[in-house]
Amino acid sequence: MNNNSSDRAKLTRFAWLSIAVAVLTIGLKTVAYLITDSVGLLSDALESIVNLVGGLMALGMLTIAARPADENHTYGHSKAEYFSSGVEGTLIFIAAISIAYTAIGRLISPKPLEQVGIGLIVSAVASIANLAVALILRRAGKQYNSISLTANSRHLLTDVWTSGGVLVGVGLVAVTGWQVMDPIIAIVVALNILWSGFGIIRNSVSGLMDSAIPKEYMDIIQSVLDRQKGTGVEFHALRTRQSGSLKIISLHVLVPGDWSVERGHKFVTLIETELTAAIEDCMVFTHLESLTDPVSFDDTALGSSNNKNVLPEK
Repeated sequence: MNNNSSDRAKLTRFAWLSIAVAVLTIGLKTVAYLITDSVGLLSDALESIVNLVGGLMALGMLTIAARPADENHTYGHSKAEYFSSGVEGTLIFIAAISIAYTAIGRLISPKPLEQVGIGLIVSAVASIANLAVALILRRAGKQYNSISLTANSRHLLTDVWTSGGVLVGVGLVAVTGWQVMDPIIAIVVALNILWSGFGIIRNSVSGLMDSAIPKEYMDIIQSVLDRQKGTGVEFHALRTRQSGSLKIISLHVLVPGDWSVERGHKFVTLIETELTAAIEDCMVFTHLESLTDPVSFDDTALGSSNNKNVLPEK
């Protein structure tokens, strides 16, 4: 296994960065809303509150995920990150519903906006701060394979895009005088946020359901196994799952029946070493079997049972 808990613990600094920018943008966007009385800018401020809660959740879950394996969590605590992304996706849904509710009320009873110029400038500064932090978190999430940071960055990037839409809408109101544009843009923002939240929750559920690791890693595994062609060894029952940043791989290694235990052990150790060298943050389990024993082929497909694997008669 190639997984350094101390490296994971360092990721909390990115969560603190997310929290700091969320507090900053909440203040700026709230000021922009109070200046303009724009429901679009209000929707922007509400989403920033979700950013803050998401950052706090990410901080807590990253702290837990960095803990080393123990007797009660023998595979470590990396799955805690899925709870962070799941909660953040749910919060996004709640924020979108709140925005849509407020926007529909303003659509029915439009109100003129005030001091639009100053409000747009303040909101634009907040959006630039969000964009900078989102790009930092996205790079860190990809580098450390952290679903918490990736979800947080996606949410912040969504916030940037929606802020851009709000700024355009409020600008159009100022130029054209069409007050209805403000709540319409807010509703579009709410729909966009819902889509983003759905994607984050889907990824979280996928991890909690032990989905297989991405195809790019499966191709690496296959290339490692293909290098053993011609050695008289076969492989089957390859199964994988993702647990936060940890990739868990298990497979059966079938060797000639006349191999000694020592030779077989050295061979599976070679396979494990090559896989852990090729795939960062992975744990490999191998099961050594004999090619000459028919029972070795009972588990060749997914969903098959090993119930036939009984001790041989004496």
